[in-house]
Amino acid sequence: MAALLPTLITLWLLIKVWDFLWDSLGRYLIWGIRWVWLNFGNGYPPAAYIAHYWDERALRTRIIGVALAILLVYIVGVFVGNLIGRTIWRLAEMAVMRIPLVRAIYPAVKQITDFLLAERGKNQFAGSRVVAVQPHEKGIWSIGLVTGPGVRSLSDAVQTEMVTVFVPSSPTAFSGYVLVVPREEVVELPLEVDEAMRLLISGGVLAPRQSEDASGSATGLLVPPQTVPPQAGG
Repeated sequence: MAALLPTLITLWLLIKVWDFLWDSLGRYLIWGIRWVWLNFGNGYPPAAYIAHYWDERALRTRIIGVALAILLVYIVGVFVGNLIGRTIWRLAEMAVMRIPLVRAIYPAVKQITDFLLAERGKNQFAGSRVVAVQPHEKGIWSIGLVTGPGVRSLSDAVQTEMVTVFVPSSPTAFSGYVLVVPREEVVELPLEVDEAMRLLISGGVLAPRQSEDASGSATGLLVPPQTVPPQAGG
């Protein structure tokens, strides 16, 4: 099972992507081609030939449909990537957000897709620092990322400088919860963000590599880390 599961899961995901592209776009693109050919082909080729050649049950037809779907997605992505496309897309999003049910679902889905696919999602935590916090009970630590200063009104109310820490979940590290904790209770870890993400996604199996210092002792999580130093301007 350990040898076969990665291959089987990869194939399963590829099949799901194939089915999604065919059912969501490819099928309708093929229908559009058949409709155009039947209505503007002046009887050539015959309708029976068109129905046979563009039969949805044929593998050839599905391959063409999925290929056209990928091409369409690429063209739309290129269009949305330029200035005019981004403006039109933002206007469309504003219109969609006026629909009550869509307004409740779309923002959460967009955040997840931006995190997984968009460059700004990939770089969202690029400048963050990996820290350890004790959100529930003393002596039990969680690994998180410092994402910014704490809420100013809360810092003023408790007379303590606060920081915002995002604690990812396992194995879906793009979800989690946010903590606002005193700066002196946050412990900075000598880890890169990608190392912390691998640790969390794998459930602790892919532990960060430890290096040897000059005295021969391992450095990394086993060394007592330092607290997060204060930053100018909070």
